[in-house]
Amino acid sequence: MEPWLPMISSDPPPPIPLLQAEGLAFARNDELVFGPLDFTLNPGDVVLVEGDNGSGKTTLLKVLSGLLTPNSGRIRLNGEDLTLARLSHQVALLGHLGGLKLDLTALENLRFAIGVFGLRSGAAPLPALASVGLEGYEDVPVRSLSAGQKKRVALARLLLVPAALWLLDEPYANLDKSGIDLVNRLLDAHARRGGAALVTSHGAYAFTSGTPRRLPLRPNT
Repeated sequence: MEPWLPMISSDPPPPIPLLQAEGLAFARNDELVFGPLDFTLNPGDVVLVEGDNGSGKTTLLKVLSGLLTPNSGRIRLNGEDLTLARLSHQVALLGHLGGLKLDLTALENLRFAIGVFGLRSGAAPLPALASVGLEGYEDVPVRSLSAGQKKRVALARLLLVPAALWLLDEPYANLDKSGIDLVNRLLDAHARRGGAALVTSHGAYAFTSGTPRRLPLRPNT
């Protein structure tokens, strides 16, 4: 009789999630804002955060970006616990205000971001500005740009930094239809490169590679 041997699976191990949240909750003044939440983002995922005003959408992105500390739960990036040291190069947050330096030009803002967050391989500031429709605005102070143009500078910054995880808070605000289409194309390309994104929106999102997953938030749940 031949000796028994354990069967060895030829299936590859499951991929490590880019982002994993377990039991994540945040409270303000002893009142629960959101949670507890359990969710994962794998490379190529785009997840739409849905909820009414006050449901904690912006707060969730701030917690995931390290700007706020959760009251409970665990956050892991690529299987490792979230730390501020790992955030700067792995997570990019686009908030309501865009995080731009108003007295710097569009080009200077991008160079400043590169100095802080690094540069993605193959990317460069001038092509990034051109790709978001700002060719010819490189030397214009951001203060002089329209709200939609400021948003486009912030989008160009996303194209430059090496972060695999994008946290986009109302990225369609102040954009016309061409700007909305631009955001969707950028999300599509980022997902195809193996990145992932968590997006808050009031309905403008139309992911071109299929229907996005949804993460519903409700006040005090």
